Amino acid sequence: MTTDGSDKLALRIASLVTAINVIVACGFSIAGLVSPSGILPSGSSPTEASQIFAMYASARTVPLALITLSTLGRRSWILRLGTLAGIVQLLDAGVGLFQQDIGKTAGPLVIALLQFLALLNLVRRRQLE
Repeated sequence: MTTDGSDKLALRIASLVTAINVIVACGFSIAGLVSPSGILPSGSSPTEASQIFAMYASARTVPLALITLSTLGRRSWILRLGTLAGIVQLLDAGVGLFQQDIGKTAGPLVIALLQFLALLNLVRRRQLE
């Protein structure tokens, strides 16, 4: 495969991973609006405060997802927005760790790792040119 071909493949992979990342994050924030008990720690009941917090989360993740999805395939945007999305997942993993919830810790960590590996691959391909 040519350098140009592997560069395009790296961009496609980074775009795909970034799209999955922001869709998952957006999905969880919307789930918090629709069914807050599904994302709260076990034994917790939804409150007005948790509903407001879910609104704030959605107010951030929905635009991020829409803007990111509209810029897929554009290297400069994927590097920036993919990095942002990866950092958000790392912070989400911190929240999961605080809640002592392995699923809410491991899931975001895996997504962040995949995100950063895809971006690293993209940057390395660019340096080979």
